[in-house]
Amino acid sequence: MTGAAGEVISIDGRSARGLENRRRIVAAMLALVGAGNPSPGAEEVATEAKVGLRTVFRHFDDMDSLFREMNATKRAELHPLVEAALEGKTWRERLESLIERRADVFEQMLPYKSAADARRHGSVFLQQEHDRLVKQQRQSLAAVLPPSMAREPTLVDALDLVLSFESWRRLRVDQRLSVAQARRTMSLIARALTADAGGLP
Repeated sequence: MTGAAGEVISIDGRSARGLENRRRIVAAMLALVGAGNPSPGAEEVATEAKVGLRTVFRHFDDMDSLFREMNATKRAELHPLVEAALEGKTWRERLESLIERRADVFEQMLPYKSAADARRHGSVFLQQEHDRLVKQQRQSLAAVLPPSMAREPTLVDALDLVLSFESWRRLRVDQRLSVAQARRTMSLIARALTADAGGLP
């Protein structure tokens, strides 16, 4: 009886250590990518997590599977913000709210999505995640627009581009705008594109 109980305790202890090591590995990956390293190696992750290299590959078959876990962690973290109701009584107010929301989400995503994009052409999973994000962005935009505007594919295409993660990265990284400047730029272009809809409620 005592031996059985001791065995259970031992197994539970190993399980807890395994879960803690996995958490530390994912946290290390997030820290390295968040600090500007778009493609950390397994050795760097192991050093940051303070675990052995074998421990990294005991939990993750390869770096792609670790990118999957990083992606899932960031998605879960941002999900409440992404799914929260937009503010505003009119479609214009809700469009502005959508722009503010995306500025916040995109800024938090920036290093992680950029790192994933650098690898996605060699990863079916990362390509699928990219496609999912592109589709989700277009759907959430179309849901804000009045039906008559949502039926104009060229206008939706233009707004979809302006309010995309890729545009945010261009403004923040290549044009080196501040968060506030990038948000104002997106808002300015969106207002210009929808200016002819002034009579719509």
